[in-house]
Amino acid sequence: MGTKLRVIPDCQHPGVPPPKVGSTLTEMRRAAATCKACDLWRTAIQTVFGEGRPGAVIMLVGEQPGDAEDRAGRPFVGPAGKLLDEALARAGINRNEVYVTNVVKHFKWSAAASVAFTKSPEIPKSQLAALGLTRN
Repeated sequence: MGTKLRVIPDCQHPGVPPPKVGSTLTEMRRAAATCKACDLWRTAIQTVFGEGRPGAVIMLVGEQPGDAEDRAGRPFVGPAGKLLDEALARAGINRNEVYVTNVVKHFKWSAAASVAFTKSPEIPKSQLAALGLTRN
């Protein structure tokens, strides 16, 4: 896991130091596990970091982990993950050869009748802009 991270300077939270340029995936995983830069960590079971082949030619990025991912601590293991696995298999791509992750590392949910419902994360416009994205 010696792949180096390219840091986007505008993608940081006030009062939280940005990741160091050249951080490895292992260092980023460790930092994400203790991150409290936003309130999503409060209701999540655990951080859901990316997994797969570091330096993979294909990187798949989802919006946020779901409840199955929150419980397992792994990305794309719930219904979307099953669909992804089927699509990769049909395309002849081994999932172990790609890197899968989510933009947001914690499951954001709301309780209703003892069932967890996924809520869209609130990503600041500055972070979206740094990634070249806009909010509809």
